[in-house]
Amino acid sequence: MNKPALATVFLVVVIDLLGFGIVLPLLPFYAQEFAASAVMIGLLYSVYSFMQLIFSPIWGSWSDRIGRRPIMLLSTFGAVIAYIIFGLAESLSVLFFSRVVAGMMGGNISTAQAYIADVTDSENRARGMGLIGAAFGIGFVIGPATATALIHPAFHEFVANAGFVDFAEWMGENRFALPGFFAAFLSLCSFLMVLFLLPETVDTSKSRPAAFRRPSVFTPRFWRLLSEQKGKSSRGYLIPLVIGFFLLSFGESSLYSSFPLFAEGQLNMTAEQVGVQFFYIGIIAVIVQGFLIKPLTNRFAEEKLFMVGNVLMVIGLGLIPLAQNMLMLAIFLGLMALGKSLNTPTITSLISKEADEDNVGAVMGAAQGLSGLGRMIGPTWGGALFAVYFGLPFGATALIVATTVWIAIGLIKK
Repeated sequence: MNKPALATVFLVVVIDLLGFGIVLPLLPFYAQEFAASAVMIGLLYSVYSFMQLIFSPIWGSWSDRIGRRPIMLLSTFGAVIAYIIFGLAESLSVLFFSRVVAGMMGGNISTAQAYIADVTDSENRARGMGLIGAAFGIGFVIGPATATALIHPAFHEFVANAGFVDFAEWMGENRFALPGFFAAFLSLCSFLMVLFLLPETVDTSKSRPAAFRRPSVFTPRFWRLLSEQKGKSSRGYLIPLVIGFFLLSFGESSLYSSFPLFAEGQLNMTAEQVGVQFFYIGIIAVIVQGFLIKPLTNRFAEEKLFMVGNVLMVIGLGLIPLAQNMLMLAIFLGLMALGKSLNTPTITSLISKEADEDNVGAVMGAAQGLSGLGRMIGPTWGGALFAVYFGLPFGATALIVATTVWIAIGLIKK
């Protein structure tokens, strides 16, 4: 295991996801500046995931052919451009364009996963993939807090008192520009780290098959190529694992719309209290995926951890509507978050092991793209079912996610 390279790619992803975490919670408020409807705000989130569905397999396939570094350089620099456009947006259409560009350039996560597969052995693969999950947790914990600080009037007053009166006035008149520019600066830092510190792991002089040269998850040929992958640890189980990845992302993202509505409508929680619960979920992800996944995978098989994670996630989701107070809700959310923190690094590790050595990037890109599809559908699903009955999105989603338990059992049998 190449620890320096692993640490570098982790820092690259953390810094980039901090920018993502800064922009994400501001989208609804920014869109309302342009009189966007609730539907348009939902589409702002969905368009990012849709572009990931299209482009993640493409960037993954290219990373197998031209190397991981060029794709990570392209994606991190593309994020710089996207966030600058976000900061300069003066209309809803420009804001949409910034999300389209960000989604197109969102290939750094799947390429980083392929990079981790390159520099880790089978025993340490899940630990390496856990670092990506920990990076997400850090981004979603620190990013929103940073966004809140950057738009808070107290910060503007502090800047004015420091002698930068004109700058403070500009921040007041352009509330969402500074967070966008700061996110762009963070992505630029990621770009520079890749440029100067990250070594290449792909032998680009080696001739490679043309199987995934034009990858598209919408074609039967693509799925046939997935079924033909024969990695070092392959059991011919790649397609069920990729579908499982989609279902797990779908289940988690359904909470984005339904959970705040439930917390407010049934438990009378404030927006700040809901934010604390999301902070709590992020902390669990950081602890489990950043620190506990290594000793757990040393003691237990990845397949069994994957199954336990799925079971805990299903139980946690199903119990949420039964919460009578904030403590019960925190317990049920904790179960769900613990399950998701166990199954995410293990399933990405298992997917990477099913892929041919020459197609790891394409396969991880396909998995990340379908994960994006789950994140695109989930919030709409959760919101629509909540309108029917407050407990329906959690119970119905838990039943669907329970399919992943069956996938894990089939994997263990194989």
